[in-house]
Amino acid sequence: MSDKPTIVPDQSGIIKVENGTRQIYWEYFGKGEKEVVVLLNGVGMMTRNWYRILPNIHPDYDVLLYDYFGQGGSSQEDEPYYIHKFAEYLIAILDELQIEKIHPIGVSYGGFIGAELGRLYQHRLHTLTLSGILLTRETLFQMYQDLSLRFYRAPDPALDIYTQYLYEKIFGEEFARQIYGATMEKMRLNFYERYKGKEHCLIRLTEAQNPFFENIDRNPDAYRYVQTPVLILTGDQDRAIPPWQQRKLLDILPNSRQIMIPGSGHLTYLEKPEIFWGAVKKFLAAKSICFD
Repeated sequence: MSDKPTIVPDQSGIIKVENGTRQIYWEYFGKGEKEVVVLLNGVGMMTRNWYRILPNIHPDYDVLLYDYFGQGGSSQEDEPYYIHKFAEYLIAILDELQIEKIHPIGVSYGGFIGAELGRLYQHRLHTLTLSGILLTRETLFQMYQDLSLRFYRAPDPALDIYTQYLYEKIFGEEFARQIYGATMEKMRLNFYERYKGKEHCLIRLTEAQNPFFENIDRNPDAYRYVQTPVLILTGDQDRAIPPWQQRKLLDILPNSRQIMIPGSGHLTYLEKPEIFWGAVKKFLAAKSICFD
């Protein structure tokens, strides 16, 4: 579970955005000869957090990673961030690399960026894979977000306490039992040390969800026009975004299919990799929700 890099990208770079005043960092794995999967970061991630996951999808597919504002090698100013802009910046990276279409995979916060890619740029997508998100207003989710912000804004040791709460909440029982102790503590400390003194990044990333849901309030049918095939992978023990909330995606996204992953919490790709990546590979190959 270490963050220590074990591989290096074939290419990496930055694009300048916001009239050249900000930067977005990206990494590319592959030679440009295969279809491209984009792994979309969770809220507290950076590109290198995907390295141990890459063998599940690469070299069968090329892989593109990038950091949002507030993460890794991208700009980290204390100013408003916007989820639809994170999708826009990815399109700018694709244009620079001359990539026409992609397979985005978004888990948790990354799923919000994935949803915006579907809403705004579905002509650039082969498929879309989502896990651990919602596209409806839910009071319990709002409470979770508000509590997170209270921890982020409070003086230390609030962030230290929050990371302990976070790692209790996001995993299913089986995976938590496997890593409980030194492994989980190392993961928690990596998160804590990454954002200690940079709590504004977590605040701004979390606050970016507000205009995302406000747009849903203004136009509740916005995602009903997404014709891209969408695979929804849901952990049946997800307590962050419960299965009953994720099930509502089927009524919103017209070309979607849900697979329930038994014994998994919020981070389905990490907790049950055989089921998650096995289903994803079949989906990507078929480019259709009709696969065995």
